[in-house]
Amino acid sequence: MNSTGHPPVVVVGGLHEAARKAAVERLLATVPGSVVLHHDLAGAAERGTVARTVRDANGPLSQGETPLLNDCACCALREDLVPELRTLGAGTRLAVVELWDSVEPKAMAEVIAAHELRITSVITAVDPALVLPSLGNGDDLAETGLAAAATDQRTVADTFARQLEYAPVLALLDSPEADDEDRALLAQLHPTAHQVAIEDGDLAAAAFHGFDVDAAAAAQHPACALLPAEAEESGVSTVVWRQYRPFHPQRLYAALEDLTCAAARSRGRFWLADRPDTLLHWDAAGGALCVEGAGPWLASLPDAAWEMVPPVRRAAAALDWHPEHGDRCQHLVFTSPGLDRDGLLRVLDSCLLTDAEYAAGPESWQRLGSDFDTLLEI
Repeated sequence: MNSTGHPPVVVVGGLHEAARKAAVERLLATVPGSVVLHHDLAGAAERGTVARTVRDANGPLSQGETPLLNDCACCALREDLVPELRTLGAGTRLAVVELWDSVEPKAMAEVIAAHELRITSVITAVDPALVLPSLGNGDDLAETGLAAAATDQRTVADTFARQLEYAPVLALLDSPEADDEDRALLAQLHPTAHQVAIEDGDLAAAAFHGFDVDAAAAAQHPACALLPAEAEESGVSTVVWRQYRPFHPQRLYAALEDLTCAAARSRGRFWLADRPDTLLHWDAAGGALCVEGAGPWLASLPDAAWEMVPPVRRAAAALDWHPEHGDRCQHLVFTSPGLDRDGLLRVLDSCLLTDAEYAAGPESWQRLGSDFDTLLEI
């Protein structure tokens, strides 16, 4: 119990429903006084409400519904979640927030923390045998009945990737279909995660693992994300590509499809010759790529502005600092079974400015044609 009189909170999420429910049941069975709060978003658009259930190890304690907000089930969940958590009193040792399938833990964890409720862990439950199929599923959530709002344009793959990579704890289902390749892929996608087996692991201890919302957000920010290192195991590879020379915008754009399809998962930050001030975020899964601006490179800011930059961002910039380009860099990471390392590196290297183009200087780079204007909606 924290100083506000409310129980600590653990957030349990994940698209793999069987694994998630197994993890929740395990917590109920092993943490005396635990209570599970779950909002079911299935069919919410048709009903106009989100169904809520609160239960303990003996069964339901309460049930109810909350109306949709702006046709958004997740919005309704956010509005209803904290008041419900605040009703749990001294008899509750642990509040388990079981997220619905496509709800991402980052948004919910930040809502909970903003209302001064203590989060002791965020757990994503995973069936290792389903990791590669989930990452390869480019279907829209709406097509699979998992959209949280009429305007939800996420895919299964990118939603799963964010659920997986945000959580410091992964609760693993004992799946007989999982093999060494599946386990290696999972380990390389999130090498810093604490993995716990649901059936025989100490999941109760993991629920009190500790969690820092600000640190978790920084770890996901494109400018300072701690990306995976090079790895090779059981046919799964992680290739890290780092360069300081800028991309030629036309050649990179022409190679986007090949690069996106080269790996089950790729992510990182990069810069284009004609946009030297903009840090660009690369985020690909399921054969689909999202490229978006993530603010300025620190090297493009006046010295006075550095005082307003979080220390973690300044530290990340220092690690990538180049005497000429500052923190501008190409830092892309590709993870996949059967990765063609040499072919991938050839394509990436071919997209950089040539020696002659580089020597022409920044003024010349500004005149390079680019199709990224449309992609970035500039």
